[in-house]
Amino acid sequence: MKIRQIFQKWMLQEDLNFLLTNRIPRITLTRFMGWWSQIRHPWVVQASMAVWRMFSDLDLSEAKTQKFDSLHACFTRELRPGARVVNPDPAYMTSPCDAIVGACGTIKQGQVFQAKGFPYQLETLLGSSPRCQHWPADLEGGTYLTLRLTSSMYHRFHAPDAVQLQHVTYISGDTWNVNPVALARVQELFCKNERAVLHLQTQEGVPFLIVPVAAVLVASMRFHAVDVLLNLRYKGPNEMACDAHYAKGQEMGWFEHGSTILVFVPKGFALAQGIQQGQRIQMGQALLSKL
Repeated sequence: MKIRQIFQKWMLQEDLNFLLTNRIPRITLTRFMGWWSQIRHPWVVQASMAVWRMFSDLDLSEAKTQKFDSLHACFTRELRPGARVVNPDPAYMTSPCDAIVGACGTIKQGQVFQAKGFPYQLETLLGSSPRCQHWPADLEGGTYLTLRLTSSMYHRFHAPDAVQLQHVTYISGDTWNVNPVALARVQELFCKNERAVLHLQTQEGVPFLIVPVAAVLVASMRFHAVDVLLNLRYKGPNEMACDAHYAKGQEMGWFEHGSTILVFVPKGFALAQGIQQGQRIQMGQALLSKL
């Protein structure tokens, strides 16, 4: 316990945290981590999880199983039935994941924030895809939320409402850490990292976006509606048509580790009562209220 506390205290020092998580060969280590996490050997799994616990408050009490044949299996673990309750009220859009709420607010002139004083443009985040050109205008005056998943959290994400996934735009990129230290230092960080734009529509016909953003040691995303693993080795088409329908709270996919999910909704929504920056939330909790 003391050793873990010492490591965590070191990682709270911003300069050291930034150095150790960003001034490294990020892409090489991310690819290595993808290979390492798939090794099925009990010694490797036990040693890796012991190191993981030194750097985080890993809690597996809600996991469906307590034994894992690889580190990857632990990263992408399912929860036991009933561990999360999805708010059934149709007046609310719920959180797609367990997370810490980061920067959030109103979309103004196509601009949002990753941290105080660090804005970025939706146009830059969404890239040059023709499928994304209309979104900055469609979302003007709407609401955005940054949902940060730590490494020890539940890594699967779910539909925030009864929705149709119509299209996925994949954008390859870097693997900067997405913790608050990096967000306060690296301009337009989300626009640099690997990410996927999920084009969604509610059953009422309201279009919105969810953008999962990968990070160092993560850089792999799995969507049930897409039959390939999206990661740094993916060389396929960037545009993937979909016609997948999800019930509210239904699982849509997962990260290989921890990262960030950005939510963008048009006018007609407001932050649910109590939702504020720094708050820890769980998948299924009321996130946005429909006005």
